[in-house]
Amino acid sequence: MKVVVAGANGLLGHEVARVCAGCGDEVIETDLVQDFRRLDITDKDAVQNFLEREKPSWLVNCAAYTDVDGCEEREDLAFLLNAKAPGYLAQACSKSGTRLLHISTDYVFDGEKADPYTEEDPTNPLSVYGKSKLAGEEAIRSGTEEYIIVRPQWLFGPHGKNFVSTILGIARERASINVVNDQKGSPTYSKDLARAIRALIDSDAQGIFHVCNRGRASWYDLAKKAIELTELETEVVPVSTSEFVRPAPRPKNSILSTKKFTRITEKLMPMWQISLQLYIKEYLFELRNTGQA
Repeated sequence: MKVVVAGANGLLGHEVARVCAGCGDEVIETDLVQDFRRLDITDKDAVQNFLEREKPSWLVNCAAYTDVDGCEEREDLAFLLNAKAPGYLAQACSKSGTRLLHISTDYVFDGEKADPYTEEDPTNPLSVYGKSKLAGEEAIRSGTEEYIIVRPQWLFGPHGKNFVSTILGIARERASINVVNDQKGSPTYSKDLARAIRALIDSDAQGIFHVCNRGRASWYDLAKKAIELTELETEVVPVSTSEFVRPAPRPKNSILSTKKFTRITEKLMPMWQISLQLYIKEYLFELRNTGQA
């Protein structure tokens, strides 16, 4: 099977390409950086020509503008990358007979629900980022019938900047750090998510799926656990969202239910604490290799 991965240089795209290659797929890794096949997903004609030429079975779109606060200041860019571009991909996929798997976000919800969000719950994004990603979902549903939309959350992993690596970098330089304790989610390991994406493809799934690691945490819980695993002595101080003002509003409770994913694939996502341990081992190994530990 031939699979095109858009955004292959990113945290998730890198892992998706590795997983698919490990399954024996012919993987075409695309991005806008050197050493990758160039594919500008905001260029409608380029996307169409690329798919007509390569004729892949699947296009996995991991490309997006993911700077949540940056989206507030650059709304036009957010909607171009997160809304218009997925629509171009969907239309091109429909014309070329390619199936599309697109990565969305938990930020399409407002966080007011007490229980985990299901795929059927109404959306109500609070931020420009969430609104642009929801518009991308709608563009895909309008552009093709052969799609999977995956909503993950709180992604961490070894290939690229993420909350855990950022916190650990700060913790190595400070005696204490403040971390928000009233936003809840499910931290998700990029390698687990990549394997789950492949499982959805193999299950011939279609529609919207919530995919995240099992268990729930606050950003404070995640930071504290990561610092404990690295044996740093940095104090982690819990603070409220009101004390840590950011440009973009965040949902207070965006925990996702993965029951639909498990029902379709017959697979259970790992607990986030176990996957965090695996990532911390990779993180420490990289530090030693680069002489930073």
